[in-house]
Amino acid sequence: MKSMSFDTTGPIGTQGTLGLIVLRADETLEQDFRRLFASGDTALYITRIPSGDELTTDTIAAMEAELPRGAGLLPRAAQFDVVGYGCTSGTTLIGADAVARMVRLGVETPAVTDPLTAAFAALSALHITRIGLVTPYIAAIAAPMAQAFAACGFPVVEAISFGEEREERVARIAPASIKAAARAAAANGAEAVFLSCTNLRTLDLIAELEAELGIPVLSSNQVLAWHMAQYSHAPLAALAPGRLFSQSSKKVQP
Repeated sequence: MKSMSFDTTGPIGTQGTLGLIVLRADETLEQDFRRLFASGDTALYITRIPSGDELTTDTIAAMEAELPRGAGLLPRAAQFDVVGYGCTSGTTLIGADAVARMVRLGVETPAVTDPLTAAFAALSALHITRIGLVTPYIAAIAAPMAQAFAACGFPVVEAISFGEEREERVARIAPASIKAAARAAAANGAEAVFLSCTNLRTLDLIAELEAELGIPVLSSNQVLAWHMAQYSHAPLAALAPGRLFSQSSKKVQP
């Protein structure tokens, strides 16, 4: 066998290196992100963490201890611009600061974000003050989320929930049901509607709902992608839906 010398080149992510922590039970977030970050010059590395088949306060809280291990499975040689934790309800119950701290125990990154933090940033960028909220969660999870929005200056004027515990059923909630819930959530003076949960299949509904309702419609996966793009040079695909992408381009600082 002959030995041959070789040259080295730069990293894959010439326009951005992103890390994404996805729940084991989530069937939607990874698919959406591969559509939203379609450029071959963006490096998107995905790891998963254990999560319960049922969406309860106990199963969500238990994920906190898994975050360092999941983050630690991301490539150590990659120079991440940002790492995202893909769980809106998990962030609500664990807390964004705790999420960021646990993620950084497993991976070196200048920025950590999550769908809840990203939602607050997106609402601020769009100058929204009152929202309608759609969630698939049981009341024990949906109520703290509404309180979290209110505590950050975004009171929820109408909250709609499907009351579903099983993750596999969340991923299969029909588009017609989601659209009906969004219409109901837009009542009572909502300036925007937020569709919560990374496992909810909302990406293809946003543009249609915005045209019908006349207000911005945001989703967990949409705002998380937007926020991670803000922390990097990663370009979003032309299909990225919603007023969020067309009306807000200001970069955030890590």
